[in-house]
Amino acid sequence: MPVTLKELADFCGARIEGGDASTAIHSASDIMSAETGQVTQLTNTRYAAHIKDSTASACIIAEGFRVENVPATMALLVCADPEVSFIKAVQLLHPGIVYSRTIAPQAVIADNVILGKDLHIGPYAVIGEQASIGDGCEILAGVYIGSHVKIGRNCRIYPYAVIYDDAVLGDNVIIHSGAIIGADGFGYKFRNNEHVKVPQVGNVVIGDNVEIGANTCVDRGALGSTTIGAGSKIDNLVQIGHNNKIGKNVIMCGQTGISGSCNIEDYAILAGSAGVADHVTIGRGAVVMARAGVAGDIEAGKQVFGSPAKDKKIAYKEQIALSKLPELMKKVKILEEKLQALEKD
Repeated sequence: MPVTLKELADFCGARIEGGDASTAIHSASDIMSAETGQVTQLTNTRYAAHIKDSTASACIIAEGFRVENVPATMALLVCADPEVSFIKAVQLLHPGIVYSRTIAPQAVIADNVILGKDLHIGPYAVIGEQASIGDGCEILAGVYIGSHVKIGRNCRIYPYAVIYDDAVLGDNVIIHSGAIIGADGFGYKFRNNEHVKVPQVGNVVIGDNVEIGANTCVDRGALGSTTIGAGSKIDNLVQIGHNNKIGKNVIMCGQTGISGSCNIEDYAILAGSAGVADHVTIGRGAVVMARAGVAGDIEAGKQVFGSPAKDKKIAYKEQIALSKLPELMKKVKILEEKLQALEKD
């Protein structure tokens, strides 16, 4: 439903500069494609040149952000934190789907399941023995929830996610499609020329406000729990091995792989395709950069790059030196030829 520019500004905590406060805003878009009736944002000078030809009706910017060549038809919404204000604008203009508070007749629910209030349980969802689902949860079509699983309040489980037996989820947890929570950890012992499976009898415990992306796998603990702390966000296609301890507000980007029994402390960031060997500690607030391979502990607050991962400044210098190697080899060859010529003389 469209809102006026003034209503949008009030909702986002911004003040209006230019434009018409009664202009209708119906949606949000990026600075390069926004059109009349849309709001956009500009937070990086790299994209400032696009504002000149933009037909967007409004643009959210920060206090003190200098911008030139603003079209006469565009209003500026000036605020303290444009990124958060734009998030609010998107939420207002693009509200999420509201699912009916019903339980589909096609759902398969064991007799001794504890169900909270105001639930949505979609067709062909399966909920196992002695599971409990908290108030306000949305269990979408085709979800499998095993026995003895405990799910807190206001969680959303997207279609075809699988939550194995004994898992525990806090409040406001989001599990996206295809994610597997609680599969067996990868544990084997090589005996008599064969791999003997180590029983995996632990579980997964997920804190409040965690989001887990599509097709991500979180393995159960071998004996204890694999844990993910409150507020952590796990991207698509991430592998978290058994017995890992993931702290609070950790970020893991796509295709990251964490071996078993690691300790990822609060606020750490693991960028895309990072790989972590087993029994490694990554300190509080450390950053593992894209495609880095971590074989040993990382100190708190440190930024590492490369494989094996090392301090990013050292790794960058090594990369620069390596890029100069072909030219250096040519110089060495020339020097060798000169030396051989001198020896002949």
